[in-house]
Amino acid sequence: MKTIGFDTSNYTTSIAYFDGVDGVNCSQLLPVKPGELGLRQSDAVFSHIKSLPELSGRLFSHVKREKIGAIGVSTRPRAVEGSYMPCFMVGYAHAKLLSDSLGVPLVEVSHQQGHVAACLWSEGRLDLMDKPHLAWHLSGGTTELLLVQPEGKNVKCTRIGGTTDISAGQLIDRTGVMLQLPFPAGRHMDELSKQAVCTDVFKVKCPALEFSLSGVQNKVQQYFTEHSPAETAAFALRCVCNAVLQATKNALKQFPDLEVVFSGGVASNSMLRNVMAPLNPVFSQPQFSTDNALGVAVLAARLTEE
Repeated sequence: MKTIGFDTSNYTTSIAYFDGVDGVNCSQLLPVKPGELGLRQSDAVFSHIKSLPELSGRLFSHVKREKIGAIGVSTRPRAVEGSYMPCFMVGYAHAKLLSDSLGVPLVEVSHQQGHVAACLWSEGRLDLMDKPHLAWHLSGGTTELLLVQPEGKNVKCTRIGGTTDISAGQLIDRTGVMLQLPFPAGRHMDELSKQAVCTDVFKVKCPALEFSLSGVQNKVQQYFTEHSPAETAAFALRCVCNAVLQATKNALKQFPDLEVVFSGGVASNSMLRNVMAPLNPVFSQPQFSTDNALGVAVLAARLTEE
């Protein structure tokens, strides 16, 4: 089945096409002024409204538009009660209009479910949608370790661990702003850290499946007073990677037979991929780790197939 997916997150505007096997995603980062950490929701909404017409024009200029069977859209960050952000209503409005005009079903999913689906699709592991597995959702606003279980053709994501305060993405972005890097800082931190030589790290306490990163932010700020931007970037990333690694090892003691999936923008980080490699995790292609609508389009196809 051919589907269209919409995702209007707090960082990126995305629209995607899925033909049942292959897909195309068109995305654009929301504009953030230098030195600032994100956008107010009203500004994010306005940016999505401006971006979607251009992105839809790019997408539909080179995909086959006939026989679209369903429209998918992420309507909230997580599939739990009370999860809501106004920016997702922009995607919903456009998706509802398109589904009504085409007379096809509108499929509503969460941003988090879309991340998991995009990761699994990009790695040819959609089989994991039908069996329990562990998944990290590592992004600008979320650092959650999830127990993912089949729920019909969709997945149910239950938080079992992660950060107790700021997310990995927030730590990375705050460090990036301190180092005068563009926002969001993930890709720039990744590249800068490759120039580092030191292997210093602040070991985050992780006795079970949860850990705190607020203290790491203070350590990073102190570290920067005596070290270069490259060394500071690497120090911050090593702290995050080691915490995630320890929590993952602890989780695998409780769930020894489950595979581990990594989704979300922070999952595109090369250091994290190297650190986690001995555990044989499932990482998506970097472009499908960051916010995208392809996973939403994949779920729209799965949830409406006969």
